[in-house]
Amino acid sequence: MARSTFNFWLTIIVVPSLLVVGALGYLAWRQSVPGIRASLDPEPRWIGVRTPLAVDLRAARGGVRSMEIRLRQGSANVVIVQQAFTGAPTNDQRVALQVTGATLGLREGAATLEVLARDGFWRPIRVDDRPILSAPVMLDLTPPSLEVVAATRYWAQGGGGLVVLRSKGASRVTVTVGGLAFRAYPAGPPESSLFVDLVALPWNYEAGTPITAVAQDEAGNVTSRTVAVEVKARRFKTDTIEIKDAFLERKLPELLPERAGTIAAGDPLAAFLTVNRDSRKQAEEVKRTLGAKTQARPLWEGVFVQPRNTKVFSNFAETRTYRYHGKVVDTQIHFGYDLAAVQHGPVPAANSGVVIFAGPLSIYGNAVVVDHGLGLQTLYAHLSSIAVKEDDQVAKEQELGRTGSTGLALGDHLHYEVLINGVSVTPLEWWDAAWIRDHVGRPLREASLPLIQSVMPAETRDDAGQATGRRRRASRAR
Repeated sequence: MARSTFNFWLTIIVVPSLLVVGALGYLAWRQSVPGIRASLDPEPRWIGVRTPLAVDLRAARGGVRSMEIRLRQGSANVVIVQQAFTGAPTNDQRVALQVTGATLGLREGAATLEVLARDGFWRPIRVDDRPILSAPVMLDLTPPSLEVVAATRYWAQGGGGLVVLRSKGASRVTVTVGGLAFRAYPAGPPESSLFVDLVALPWNYEAGTPITAVAQDEAGNVTSRTVAVEVKARRFKTDTIEIKDAFLERKLPELLPERAGTIAAGDPLAAFLTVNRDSRKQAEEVKRTLGAKTQARPLWEGVFVQPRNTKVFSNFAETRTYRYHGKVVDTQIHFGYDLAAVQHGPVPAANSGVVIFAGPLSIYGNAVVVDHGLGLQTLYAHLSSIAVKEDDQVAKEQELGRTGSTGLALGDHLHYEVLINGVSVTPLEWWDAAWIRDHVGRPLREASLPLIQSVMPAETRDDAGQATGRRRRASRAR
């Protein structure tokens, strides 16, 4: 009897205690499940007139059900966006928006960006009115100043020019031509707030396409100004190239090594078109990428040199029609000049600079790219050998390698290009001392910039740095 009584009281006391402990443990587990985590991509430092913002939300359980983004400045709380997420619960949500700072009713200065969010997971105690993320920001609603100080007056399709700008409060200054953007670099003493920008008009520039200077600050505020210039249209030459089977048999294994064993037995024309279209496009992308690897100061001095005893036999922006067995199979644009010389002739640097590429480059074969600063670069292709390496500093007329027929070349020659920010322009301009004087030197003089001393050809300067000399005609290239 005593034992039964003991068991009865044990059941009365222990079982409820276990239930209570279990319930408390369950509730504690519920409470311990972490809430939503938030991250900003990227984390903003500034809020401007129009600032893009993206918030990534991740819930541990229950899915993201709602969120709110707000700005707090002193006692003021301004809700930027509120959003509820309906449908099947999702643990990951991304909210992208553009914050229009001028409409928030807050003053310029320090503020705090806050993110609040709620998941669908039940907890005994919920506190959903506290920020899960806070980030300090600065409200800046004043756009940077921008002035076009000087610019090349007369431009030509497929050529270049120079623009001098003055901007205060900008983190990035560019000149845009259609969808192309050319970065400007600080010049002169810091207090002058001057920027120099070398700009290219592509070979297919369409009349009326605006040339626009743009200044942007860290808050995303933008100011733009039109660069008023006169543009002369150019007519570019055409050529027809007959593709022979012997050429394809010799070249395609080099250009498509992964298909070397199947080209002869397969379709050599299809392989050629892969090279002429896809590989050519990839090479252009590499040139654009290399265009960003430039120094923010001019490395060149004076006129660019054409290799001695060479003759232009293929022109810049020449439209090439390719024929195979009597049928037209492709059309492409040829950038740069092809220069005929003696076989394996020396290839000199057109001007002083730094080597930023040396090696195989798709259809260009063995190639060297030299950076001359401010986005100006030269490319030397189809080389049989390379005498320099990346990061080498080179002097004007220093040997870079020897001519050859590597890549998509019919015979031994030098393919030579001048590029501005990766966009090919006619080399003829940079071989002409008078063109450099008028198109580069003149806007620098008008802006009173000392850069003229280094970039102007010596034969067109007097002791004061003013252009006085004769016109140097690049007659060998005509």
